[in-house]
Amino acid sequence: MVPWNFLYENPLTQNVISWFLFFYGVALPVVIIIGAIGLKGFIELTRFEKGSTFLYKLNPVTKLVFGVVVMAVASTTIWWIGALLTLAILPLYLTLNNGLKKFLYVVLLVFSTIIGSTWAIAPYTPTSVLELVFPNPSSYETLWVWPSYFTYMGYEPVLTLQAVIYGLQTSFRVTATLVSALLLILTTTTSDIFRMFTKMKIPLPITFSIMVGVRTVPKIFEVLDTSVKMQLLRGLSYNKPKVLRVFYYLYAGIMAIVPAIVYLFRGAKTLAISADTRGFRAYPGRTSLVNLSFTNLDYIMFAVIVLLIIVDIVANLTGFGRTIPYEGL
Repeated sequence: MVPWNFLYENPLTQNVISWFLFFYGVALPVVIIIGAIGLKGFIELTRFEKGSTFLYKLNPVTKLVFGVVVMAVASTTIWWIGALLTLAILPLYLTLNNGLKKFLYVVLLVFSTIIGSTWAIAPYTPTSVLELVFPNPSSYETLWVWPSYFTYMGYEPVLTLQAVIYGLQTSFRVTATLVSALLLILTTTTSDIFRMFTKMKIPLPITFSIMVGVRTVPKIFEVLDTSVKMQLLRGLSYNKPKVLRVFYYLYAGIMAIVPAIVYLFRGAKTLAISADTRGFRAYPGRTSLVNLSFTNLDYIMFAVIVLLIIVDIVANLTGFGRTIPYEGL
């Protein structure tokens, strides 16, 4: 029994606090993203900038393989391996251009991802799944009891400490994949990806899809940023109290989604026409003036990748492998 049990035993305080917790889980990651990171921060985290440190010198294939292996290891091993991978990869952002700024942005993004993922999992996890992680249901500690109508939203009747821990553990699978994937986007040009994948005889449709994805992600935030600014210039939030501006900013962000999607669809059509007019896939092969190769830095990185694969295998053989549901501590 928790000290605040009288709050959820009273119907009035139970309803008020339950709705506060509901909006807390939804709004806090959004407030962090909008207030602390902002669209400029997302542009900073998803746009390639030319640099000279070792991450910029790695072959695109090396960085792609590293991201895939990190995702595989984080998704098939115990939660703290994913957490350690996240902590180990984060300092690499300090080596990038404007490294300190990117590091702070990505730390905030990881924090908001942990809050959002935990809150997206914990209230919905049934006891049958929790029993796979915490075998003794009688030891579960009740943190909060939701009003009965919350079950229509998919909530479990009771929020337990074990459900929150389960959500927190699962979130580290997301963060490890996120921080490794952003490194590829930040340090690789789409042209280099295309050149290297073509050289490796990877099918052009796959190469083209990855290239379009890498190019489009920063464009999404640029378009959203422009659309939000246009709405503010047209008078949205003018003469309104400063304390309410974050809500107007959020409203402007929601209203910017449709124009941004329309703009991106038009851009996709233009890209398709451009590819057709340049004879894309007209011939089975193509030539390139730039010759990308694997250097000693790539071989060092491949050694790290092999080490991660060994860690994954050893973890699974020694009982530290985990899949969904996230069985065991």
